[in-house]
Amino acid sequence: MKHALRITGFSCLALTTGCADKQPNTFIFTADLPPDFAYRAAVYYVPAPGETCTVETRYNKAPVFNREWRKAYKPDSEIVIHRTRMGCPLVIHRIELEINSAYGKDWSDISQDSANVVIRDALEEQYKGVFSDAGESIFYGQCQWLFRTSGRPRILRKILDCKKTNPQGKLGRGRPFSAYTVDQLPGKTVTMKIRLAREERPYMEDTWVKVPNGWKRCMGENFEDSYAFCFGNYQDFSAFQMPDGRKCTIYPGCTE
Repeated sequence: MKHALRITGFSCLALTTGCADKQPNTFIFTADLPPDFAYRAAVYYVPAPGETCTVETRYNKAPVFNREWRKAYKPDSEIVIHRTRMGCPLVIHRIELEINSAYGKDWSDISQDSANVVIRDALEEQYKGVFSDAGESIFYGQCQWLFRTSGRPRILRKILDCKKTNPQGKLGRGRPFSAYTVDQLPGKTVTMKIRLAREERPYMEDTWVKVPNGWKRCMGENFEDSYAFCFGNYQDFSAFQMPDGRKCTIYPGCTE
């Protein structure tokens, strides 16, 4: 009887250990973004190591997360690591990210920039993202609004420009980015943390003039001049139209 109980105990222990060792097949991607910002994520896969099968690009992509980000946005996305499509075992390869925000109410009053997460079977240590004891890895970036005018009415448009930073906010080269190995991801959380620059700046140099309470748009040759560079003329300025229809002479305050 004792021998039988001992065998049963060992079997239960082995079963329990086996269950504990089985890693989840998902991880969480999330983002800490400025107000009124949202991300859109497309996840791509490649055949798992050792597989000779191939899958067309249109079939190796997971459903896009936050596709309709202006209507419904969820910061947490549960992402599958291994999946099978068309009979081919696949493994996650990269996440292509859009950082989006709207500066007006019209459907076209939006702008976006990109970010990326790369996943490989192996990486040099210097390129691998690091996870905390709590299972979270954070990568950082900063976005800044750039403004310009377009069209004969000179309507103000805004462009989002995002760069990667270190944890202290120092700007780096390129877009926000991080990289991991496949075996780092099961059950973990990857967070993209983006801050917004305090000041906006003109999209093109020598088109606006900084004044004490904002920026004034150089006239250029006339309203037909689509670029309207200042070219040393810092006396003649142009009115412009805000996205909401207001007629303004200074940005961002509209009236002086």
